[in-house]
Amino acid sequence: MSQKLRQDQILDILQKRGYVTVRYLVDTLHYSSATINRDLNHMQVLGLVKRTYGGVEAAKAARLPALTERQFYMKKEKRRIAREAAGLIRSGETVFLDGSTTVQYILPFLAEKKQLRVITNNLRLAIELGDMDVDVICLGGHITERPHVLDGEETVENARKFTAHKMFFSVDSITPDGFINGAHYLLYKTMLQNADEAYLLTDKTKLTNRLEVKLCDFSALAGVISDFDFPAETKEAYPGVDFICAKE
Repeated sequence: MSQKLRQDQILDILQKRGYVTVRYLVDTLHYSSATINRDLNHMQVLGLVKRTYGGVEAAKAARLPALTERQFYMKKEKRRIAREAAGLIRSGETVFLDGSTTVQYILPFLAEKKQLRVITNNLRLAIELGDMDVDVICLGGHITERPHVLDGEETVENARKFTAHKMFFSVDSITPDGFINGAHYLLYKTMLQNADEAYLLTDKTKLTNRLEVKLCDFSALAGVISDFDFPAETKEAYPGVDFICAKE
């Protein structure tokens, strides 16, 4: 089995248990202690886990404000970003829309799209799209951000069943040089793998100089839609990425 798949298994276990010993991973996953330790060392360098004596725990992500509070942050900026994102969606496409408050702002711009299929882990978005002429697939699973964002093992397994033309998502923090944090790590990674193109929606409040957990960098994306301009050196580092600035 590849290192990537082993690390996925380890992250899945840590999502459920929080902390485990190296011996537990060896016994559960049936790899040698040398292999597990190499994987854990690599994952710690990436910021995915924190090693302790004899064990490992999931890296702690910074606590976000409640979802109900975030819905009212940066409303004008999120609306402009969402309008740009919706302009990339074509009638007849299948798109992944995540549970973020920024992506929710896409909803009113989808009314004119025809034969659109939306796959989402956002209960609110699924219900509201159900009132429109849209084929909606809700990924199911546990409510991990109340009142309506779903994640967990079932959500990830369901996401693996589908492919999409485009994925639109947002995270709580990114670096100016193009690294993205790892919230909803397994779900986002699955969606990134199963989408032909992925677009990150972000605003200036998400910028940070350091990430505890790294999901990927901008090279995994087709585009970044933001309310600010990225530095020229960042754009030069990712020549295949479309940087779309949604300023006033």
